[in-house]
Amino acid sequence: MDRGDASGMTMRTPIALTIAGSDSGAGAGVQADLKTFAALGVYGASVVTALTAQNTRGVRAVHAAPPEIVAAQIEAVLEDFSVAAIKIGMLCSAEIAGVVAEGLGSPSPQPSPVNGRGSESLLPHSPSRDGRLPTPFAGEGGRAKRGRMRAFIVYDPVMAATSGEALSGAGFVEAVRAKLLPLVDCLTPNLAEAAATLGEPLARNEEDMARQGCALLRLGPRAVVMKGGHLECGEAVDLLVTADAVHRFAAPRIASNNLHGTGCTLSSAIAASVVLGLALPEAIAAARAFVREAIEAGRDIELGAGPGPLIQTKLRAPP
Repeated sequence: MDRGDASGMTMRTPIALTIAGSDSGAGAGVQADLKTFAALGVYGASVVTALTAQNTRGVRAVHAAPPEIVAAQIEAVLEDFSVAAIKIGMLCSAEIAGVVAEGLGSPSPQPSPVNGRGSESLLPHSPSRDGRLPTPFAGEGGRAKRGRMRAFIVYDPVMAATSGEALSGAGFVEAVRAKLLPLVDCLTPNLAEAAATLGEPLARNEEDMARQGCALLRLGPRAVVMKGGHLECGEAVDLLVTADAVHRFAAPRIASNNLHGTGCTLSSAIAASVVLGLALPEAIAAARAFVREAIEAGRDIELGAGPGPLIQTKLRAPP
């Protein structure tokens, strides 16, 4: 391969950005997001919002990044890279949520068609004739500017670790509701996160999940994926709630103790699938399939004394 060939490959590289906390055990957070992007064939950039000291047994310490450093990281990435999708995870504090919202700019435009068949879109871009989204690419000699195409934003509202430790401070939910949710294209809360954001009890069935999804939709995001992994039923059920419909995704549960990073992996896989041109319902289906394979790949692996992570190792060709 000569230098000309390398330049051609760079021009065709889709880019996604993760804004999240660092997991020293590499099972969740920025590390899980970057592994997911890479496995799906998407270049991953990162903004670190917090440092955590954790392993498979739990979180020992959390150090939030100074808000001005978070803002500087966002500015540095977005002024140079043509980022097509942004996955947001752990933000840790109201101040960090505020600078992230400010750095990502104004809310996305009203929906437009995405599938080439006249249906209303959840994405802020116009489709090509085959229904795929136009994707901005890297490697354009520094000409990729923030205003060129607004990235699709997926927000996984991490508030506590799987082991129970709080990962957000006072005033966090209020800041997220007021400043960040109106910018989000796809919100992906688990049952506890949805309940905390709404100030309601935990959903106990799919009817509760759908109702809470609609309530979250009224706070500003264009779509809500209610993750039902903690619902007491025989299936793993997620609901995509939009202004027009509720789409149900279900599959048999996989018995495994190694589920650390499942939420991070799902949301980053949704972002990567959008980058690769899938409309949101198809992106969610593809992301669920990817997570299922990652759970199966990590089911029998022992990496520490506690619950281990998923294994995101399979490189996939773009759809």
